[in-house]
Amino acid sequence: MPRIWIYYIGKPRDHDANRLAAEFLKRTQRYAKCEMREVNPDRADLWKKHPGAAKILLDPTGKTMGSPAFAALIEKAEAEARDLVFVVGGADGLPAAWRPRADLLLSLSSMTFPHELARVMLAEQIYRAFTTLRGHPYPR
Repeated sequence: MPRIWIYYIGKPRDHDANRLAAEFLKRTQRYAKCEMREVNPDRADLWKKHPGAAKILLDPTGKTMGSPAFAALIEKAEAEARDLVFVVGGADGLPAAWRPRADLLLSLSSMTFPHELARVMLAEQIYRAFTTLRGHPYPR
């Protein structure tokens, strides 16, 4: 069972959005251990902290995928017993040095969303992926 981390840059300000993201991660706990934390890019080295994990950075120029393809990504991580680290940038995006080191640059949409809403959307898609893989009725 993979562990999943969602790191985000910048202080959370919208308590409702944060509560929604936390709720989806709480639901996901029955399938995988999940954590969501703020990270300071000047002090964090996610590659050193999670050397074997796949690093997936949310970036507007990244690859787009539908929910079934995202579920396949989760399924592959489970099959390989590989942890997943997702990183959501702040108001200024991600540090430029991080992008080339990513295993995957992922775009949630070609539209621009507040970063807190991006965390909610990511947490929901993680939950949706696990419920899809387990045949749970949530995705319908």
